[in-house]
Amino acid sequence: MRTEKQKMLAGELYRAADPELQADLAETRTWLIRYNRAESASERHGLLRERLGAVGARVDVRPPFFCDYGFNIRLGADVFLNYNCVILDVVEVVIGNATQIGPAVQIYAADHPRNLEQRKSGVEIGRRIQIGRDVWIGGGVIILPGVTVGDGAVIGAGSVVTRDVPPGVTVMGNPARQRSKRVGIPP
Repeated sequence: MRTEKQKMLAGELYRAADPELQADLAETRTWLIRYNRAESASERHGLLRERLGAVGARVDVRPPFFCDYGFNIRLGADVFLNYNCVILDVVEVVIGNATQIGPAVQIYAADHPRNLEQRKSGVEIGRRIQIGRDVWIGGGVIILPGVTVGDGAVIGAGSVVTRDVPPGVTVMGNPARQRSKRVGIPP
């Protein structure tokens, strides 16, 4: 029989109140206190490597930063997250090389069943988020579960991204809609 953590990581319905998951959340809360109090960029980078699933070179995550578990977050090289970013990483959240993320961005891989009885039973589900390389995400953006953002895309400040964003496209609004496509996106 699979544990609730195994179900969560597989993107299946799981019980978030499971003691093992609650212990992981408590560990992350302790780590976040250390991270958000760290005074130097080198100390913060070391702490990111301690908790996150992968951390590329020259990553800068400005505190305060918040996440559920941390170990499901994968950051490529030269990634920048500005102040007050939140990543609900019940499943994998991947952010590609040289992506820049503005302040107060919220990335939600955590989701809930649409069926009322399932929701009332306390089960949850996660849906993977993939953000490509060279993406620019403006401040206050919300990215919903299961979204993929293609390489070179731009997401305007305050947008709510409910659907996949193709490579090289600029989206904005609530819900985010395509406004333009850049020419010459690198392969």
